[in-house]
Amino acid sequence: MDVVDGEMKIQKEYDQGFQVEQEGDDHQGQLPESSKIKKKKQKMATRCDQQYTTTPPPDLPIKFRKRIRALRGSDIALVIQKCLFKTDVNSGHNRLSIPFNQIRQTFLTPQETEFLNSGDNKKKCSEMEVMLIEPSLRRGTISLRKWEMKKASGSVTSMYVLVGQWNSVAWRNALREDETVQLWSFRINSKLCLALVKRRAKSNGYFVEF
Repeated sequence: MDVVDGEMKIQKEYDQGFQVEQEGDDHQGQLPESSKIKKKKQKMATRCDQQYTTTPPPDLPIKFRKRIRALRGSDIALVIQKCLFKTDVNSGHNRLSIPFNQIRQTFLTPQETEFLNSGDNKKKCSEMEVMLIEPSLRRGTISLRKWEMKKASGSVTSMYVLVGQWNSVAWRNALREDETVQLWSFRINSKLCLALVKRRAKSNGYFVEF
């Protein structure tokens, strides 16, 4: 299985597993999802898969690179590229999920990883306050945490999440379900920072920024 096929499989599994369970949590006691909703989810997953199959290795837009350079940032790396799900933009959830199995490369130091692992998932999660450059290039801060969520199957999905001010970020930048975003990491004096980029696919397979 090559990298592209692997990403397609991961996106499908996430959409059909953790995502369906999370949306189901909001409607406990109701009947299973209707055929219409299931077809909508399948169509959404297909669009996401098509982006992965036609997309060359992504690059950070120039205006973001200039912004990071002006801040004396370095060590730029792509953390994740994903389609936004309903729970990513639902104000009742107030978080952006970063599933472990979709992370492109390690972006935390061993010390940062250990710190985020030290929290009690049931009571108090350890969190890091990090700078975030939004799609609008506005700078702010957001909290990074580690979560472990149980699926209906009984298995556990581990992920990082951006919380705290996420609703405000989503509102200011008009983030919507099914849009593609990229999360990039960089360092300023060894301190972790993040940049969020909105992308869309073109017929020739290249991503362009909104």
